[in-house]
Amino acid sequence: MLTGVSVGDRVWADEVFGPVVSVKSYADLDEAFHLANSTQYGLQAGIYTNDLGVTLQAAEKLRFGGVTVNETPTFRVDQMPYGGTKESGNTREGPHYTVRAMTEERMIVVGR
Repeated sequence: MLTGVSVGDRVWADEVFGPVVSVKSYADLDEAFHLANSTQYGLQAGIYTNDLGVTLQAAEKLRFGGVTVNETPTFRVDQMPYGGTKESGNTREGPHYTVRAMTEERMIVVGR
């Protein structure tokens, strides 16, 4: 757990593949959403709240492939679509995307 991290630090701005979390305080929800959205990545976001209003704001304002509330951002079941936005948006998973990935679309024209 890292505190005192600046948004310009690599540990804040880049993906860290390890058990690391950067903690930063914020003045209000708009600032928190702005900080979260300021990253170039957007796979999953997670928030913890008992306030339905905050939940709805997060769903509307966070620019991520998925937003989980009161659950880890890695929560997933096979039926759910899964994928990211921004630099995390190069693939999608889930039944709809699997069917498309396993299907070759072709056009056939038959004349008289």
